[in-house]
Formats: sequence, C-alpha cells, structure tokens
Amino acid sequence: MFLPSTLFTYLTSLLFAQQQQPQPQPQHQGRQLHFELRQYHAVTEDARVLFHEHVAPSFLGAPPTTTTTTASHSVRTRRITRQLPILFSAKDSSYYERGWDEEEVDGPDVEDRETLLALAKMTNNAYLEPGEEGWYELGERWNVSYPFGWEPSSSGFRGHVFATPDNSTVVLSIKGTSAAFIGGGGPTAKKDKFNDNLLFSCCCARVDWTWTTVCGCYRGGWQCDQGCLEEALIEESLFYPIGTNLYNNITYMYPNSDIWITGHSLGGALASLLGVTFGAPVVAFESPGEKLAAGRLHINVPPSLQHVTHVYHTADPIAMGTCNGVLSSCALGGYAMETRCHLGKSIVYDTVTNLSWAVDIRTHTIVNVIEKLLAQPWKDSQRFGREVPEAKADEDCVECFSWDFGDYPEKTKFGKGGSRRTCNSSTTLELEP
Repeated sequence: MFLPSTLFTYLTSLLFAQQQQPQPQPQHQGRQLHFELRQYHAVTEDARVLFHEHVAPSFLGAPPTTTTTTASHSVRTRRITRQLPILFSAKDSSYYERGWDEEEVDGPDVEDRETLLALAKMTNNAYLEPGEEGWYELGERWNVSYPFGWEPSSSGFRGHVFATPDNSTVVLSIKGTSAAFIGGGGPTAKKDKFNDNLLFSCCCARVDWTWTTVCGCYRGGWQCDQGCLEEALIEESLFYPIGTNLYNNITYMYPNSDIWITGHSLGGALASLLGVTFGAPVVAFESPGEKLAAGRLHINVPPSLQHVTHVYHTADPIAMGTCNGVLSSCALGGYAMETRCHLGKSIVYDTVTNLSWAVDIRTHTIVNVIEKLLAQPWKDSQRFGREVPEAKADEDCVECFSWDFGDYPEKTKFGKGGSRRTCNSSTTLELEP
C-alpha cells in the first residue's frame, strides 16, 4: 500500500535543517553519517501505515530569532555484501527463484562501539515521542505539530524514521514490546504481547494446560500443526506483514537511499525478519530468537547474512533464550518466550562473567544496554584489539526440540475444557496464563 499522493507531496516538500559534516576518524574506514528525525510511523486499527513529519522551525512560522542547538550522534559506515534473489517471470506471471545476486552497499560499521551506541539510541527513541522523558537527542532541535498516528488511542506498530540531511541513508527504527513487568506498558502492550507469543513460542503459546493459546494449531500432547502455524503468522493484523508494507512505503519515499533497520526486543526481531526479506542492513538489540519465525513465514533466507547483526548480553534471559518454563519471569508475566536461535551473526557481551551481572529480565531494557554496556569501552577491547566482541553465527542452535510439527487434523478440544478454534489468529488476541 502506497501513501496517498497528497500526503506524499506534503512529506517531500518540507524543509530540513542542515547539519555540519563531521571530520572522518582515521582508525575506521567508511563514511561518517549524522542523522535527524524525519517521520513518526504508526499503524491504525485498520492496519493503515501513518506518518507524521518533523520540520524545521522556519517552516512552522517561527520567528527569525529562533535558535537551534545541535546534539547529534554519528554512525560510521562500512561496505557489506548482501544477497538478493534473482527472479524471473514465467508465462503465468508468477515468480521463481534463480539463485542469488550479490550487491555491495553501505551498512553500519558494527565493529565501531560509537556506531552501535548511536543506533541503540535511535532504537530507544522508537518507544518515545520527541521531548518525552528518556528521549536521546540525535540532531537539530525541531518543533512538532500534531503527532499523527501517535495519539494515545493508536495501539499498533510504532517507531521513527531517521535520515541524513542529504537523504543518502535512512534508518527505520521499530519499537519493541511495551510490557509493564519490565518497566513499560501503554496502548500497544496488548498487540505487542500477542505478536511475542505467536512469533517466539513453539506452538501458539501452549506453555502448559493452564494457558489459552493464541492460535488454533495445538493438537494435544506435543503435537502442533505446521501449516496452521504458517497461516497464523501471515495475518494482516500481525506486525510482520505490516512491517513489509511500511518498508515498501519507505522505499517509495526514499527511492535513492540506503535503508537500514534497527529495533529492540520484538522490534529487533522484526527488524531482522524485514532485513532478511529485503536485503536491508540490520542491527537488532536484545532480540529473542527469530530464526524459527523466519522459517514459518517462508522467508527466502540467503546463504550469506552478513548484513544482519544482533547485539545482546549474557545476563538477558530473553535474548539468550532461557526465559522459558512455567515458573520463568516471562511466563509469569504471560509471555511464552521459547526461541533462542538468531539469524545472521551476534555480538554477545559476556556480562555475567566479565561484569558479574546476574541473569535478570530487568537487564533486557534498551536503556540498560545504552547506559551500562555501550556507553563505556568494552572491558576486553585492548586484550583482543577490537572495540566490541566479535560477531559470530549461532552454532548447533536447537529450539523447541520436544515438539512434533507436522500435518495434524484439527481437534475439537484444547487443554482443560477448551473449545474448537480455527487458525485465524486475529480472533484470539487475549492471552492470560
């Protein structure tokens, strides 16, 4: 779905504040970029993607004496190779894969701590509106008109779009889960929780017999209908299809830009899924394992995923895949976080061994990562001669090994006194353990 022409014309006609270009630092290769906020993005109840533009004070009629201050953060780029499927159109106009085409693009330099810190701050800002407590300034100060799509009644997919002054690079920042038990909440909490339980559980959040499932794919015992799971994940009310629509809108608005995606937790997993789908560079923070969801979504995963990077630490049970079981903090909060395998490569900080952090769900917050992890030099940086831990792929990663996924007939009873369900996940938004 593309934006209406009048809205697109409005967005592209606004004036943007200019920023001074920084001097390159000799210890890193690649360009250094400065970003400013361009749009909010949000999704309404009827799954429409809405944007709200941030503009320079001069456009809003501010007096000439209005001054601005600069509090910018820069990221450094590096050349990376991404693989995109080679498609051809047959006589019936359907598309078939014919291998992979390699393309070099500018992506974030994930070996640079300051770059990760700046992207983490953009990720944090996806939870907030400019000026709200906890917002990290990233560029020129701006005035804000009516926050279209961010009104309190909006309960869907949220975030921000950041761009360099010349539009050469655009960062799509996706909000993660707003959960009261880890310091959040708000109008998106219900849908966030539903997406978490569908994307990161083994079978529709069937933790034990006391749980109400979020889709109708559980077949008793340890059996789960694979086709039903795949159908449930492509419902239009879910965040991944909304994200693909949003990405297409961004590419329509910025057709000549390099587009990066970042996010935290659920937002990081969605960033990774979208990055694999479209070949966009990704940096995901403290993301649950999204590899299982990618398979169920039938995402065409290329042989090389060097453009997808996860950043997390060993004290976070959600990212490590240990926040599971009926007595875990996640389950007690109503979240079935049962996956652990990540796509691409992961930069893992061993905060348990090196910093004596206790494994605690409260370490999962992005602010904790910014202020206590990335804001300081890595403890082993001199020892290993690098600014951050080396990015490595998950090896021998196994999840949901107790479950049998296959083609099972639908049953009429689920759990204790349950009733017949269909695979339509949109009919079961409620989840209480």
